[in-house]
Amino acid sequence: MKQEMNGGEAVCAALEALGVDHVFGVPSQQNLALYEALSHSNSIRVIGARHEAGAVHAADGYARATGKLGVAIVSTGPGTANAMNGLYEAGFASSPVLLITTQINRCWLRREKGAIHDASNQLAMLKTVTRRADQVRYAHEIVPTMIALARDILTGRPQPGAIEIPSDVLDELCPADRPAMAAVPRIMPQESAIAKAAELLAKARRPLLWLGGGCVRGGAEEAVRALVDHLGAPVVTTPNGRSAIATDHPLVVGSGTQYPPFRRLLEEADLVLAVGTRFQAVPSGFWSLPLGKQLIQIDADPEMIGRNYPAAVGIVGDAEEALVALRQACAPGQVDPGYSDLARNVAADLLADSAERIGVDHVALCDALDRALPADRNIVCDATMVGNSWGSYRLPVRTFRGFTYSTSLAIGPALPLAIGMALGTGRRTIAVHGDGGVMLNLGELATAVEMKAPVTLLIFNSNGYQILKTLQQMNKVSVFGVDLHTPDFVTIGQGMGMPAERVDNPRDFEAAVARSVAVEGPSLIEIDMKNMAPLGL
Repeated sequence: MKQEMNGGEAVCAALEALGVDHVFGVPSQQNLALYEALSHSNSIRVIGARHEAGAVHAADGYARATGKLGVAIVSTGPGTANAMNGLYEAGFASSPVLLITTQINRCWLRREKGAIHDASNQLAMLKTVTRRADQVRYAHEIVPTMIALARDILTGRPQPGAIEIPSDVLDELCPADRPAMAAVPRIMPQESAIAKAAELLAKARRPLLWLGGGCVRGGAEEAVRALVDHLGAPVVTTPNGRSAIATDHPLVVGSGTQYPPFRRLLEEADLVLAVGTRFQAVPSGFWSLPLGKQLIQIDADPEMIGRNYPAAVGIVGDAEEALVALRQACAPGQVDPGYSDLARNVAADLLADSAERIGVDHVALCDALDRALPADRNIVCDATMVGNSWGSYRLPVRTFRGFTYSTSLAIGPALPLAIGMALGTGRRTIAVHGDGGVMLNLGELATAVEMKAPVTLLIFNSNGYQILKTLQQMNKVSVFGVDLHTPDFVTIGQGMGMPAERVDNPRDFEAAVARSVAVEGPSLIEIDMKNMAPLGL
C-alpha cells in the first residue's frame, strides 16, 4: 500500500469511503490531478457533462432517484458560477449534492493578480446556495473535510454542500489514509411528541394525510404504506411527494391540492397529518388553504415546523423513523365512511377538472404515455406547460422515487436530471420538456448518447414559452417576448446519434413512445402541438 497520496487521490479516497459510484463533471486545467486519480478508480464511474449546470443537475437527479449522495466536479471561476443554478435547484428540492470545485493556487489567493479563473469570493458565493461550503488549504485536510461535509448534508433534511480545493493542493502529498465512513445519524422523534400525535389521531374521524418530498428523500416507502393502511385515511401528496406511494393506491386522492375540488376534502377534515413538507406556494394555493383546525407536522428540519401553518403537534424526525413510531403508537384508524366516500368523489372530481382544463388531446397523450411505458419507470417534468398541467398531476406514478420535477420551477433542468436518474437506476426515464426550456441544457443529449443512458426526451413544441404566454393572456397583458424560433429537434437528435421522430397526434405518440422504450439508449420524440386542442393550466 502506498505510504503517501496526492490531493487528487485523497479526494478519490474520500469518495470511495462515502460509497460514491458515480460522479458527474467537466474537466479543466485546474482539476486534472483529480481526473487523473479518478481514472485509476475501480469503483467510481465518471460521467462527462457538457456544461457545469448539467453536471450538477445530473448529480441531483442521481441523488433523487437512488437516495444516495450525488457528486459533481467542476473548476474554479466560470465553472463554479455555471454550477450555481444546479445547486439552487438541489437546495429547493432538498437533495444531497456535493460539489467539488477548485481554486487558484494558494500563493495567488486573494491577491487579485488576474490568475486564470481567479474568483476570490467564490466560497462566499457557494455559501448562498448550500448548507455548508468549506475550503481546504492542505492535502491532509481533504479526506476529513469531505467526510464531515457529506455527513452534514445527508443528515436531517438533505441539502447541497461544496468543497473548494486550490489546484496546487491537488498535487500536494499527504499520508495515504483510507478512512471508513460512519453511518449517517438518524433524527429520532421524541416519544412525547409521538404520544401527543397518537392521542389526536385516536380522536380524529376525518383525518387527512398530506405527504411531501421528505417521505421520498427519507426512504420511507414501507413506513408510508404501512401507516396509510393502518389509519385508512385519505392521502394527498405534493408534487415532490408523488412517488412516496403509488398513485393507484385506493386511498390516494391526488396531488392537485391547489385546485378547487380539493378544498371540500380539506374543509371537512378534522385533522391533517403532514409529513416532510413545508407547504410550498403552489400546493398550498399560496398559503390560502384552510389548515388551521388540527395540524400534526413531521419534518427532519425543526425550522420547517410551523413555518407556513401553525402546528398543534410538531414532530422533529426522519420521516421513516417518525412514521414507524407513530404507527406503533396508534390504534387502527376509524375513519368516518362518509369522509372516505367524499375522498373518492374528490379524486374523481380532480380528474374531471384536470380533463376539462387540459383538453381531450392532452388527456389522450397522458393516457397513451402511461400505457406505452413500463410500470418501473422514472418521470421528470420540466417547468413547462405540459409538466405543470398533467405531467406533475395526472400522469400516474408507480415506482418509489420514480417521479421528480423542477422543484424551483426553473426551466431547463429536466434533461440532465433524467440522465442522472437513468444512470443511477437503469430504469427507462422520461424527460418532459417544452421547446423553450430544453434549449438551456440541450448539449447534454451528447452525454446521454455517450453514456447510453435509457432516456426518452419528449419535447412538446409550441414554438415558444407557452406557459408564459398563457400567464400573459390570463393577466390580460401584451403577449410579448415569448414566441421563439425553434430548431428542427428531430434533426438535432439524429445528429447527436440517437433515434428521433416527430408526431402530431396521440395515436402516433403512443407508438413512438413504445419504439423509444425498446431502444437500448436515449431517444427523442418531438410533439408538434399546433394542431392540438388548447392546453390550460
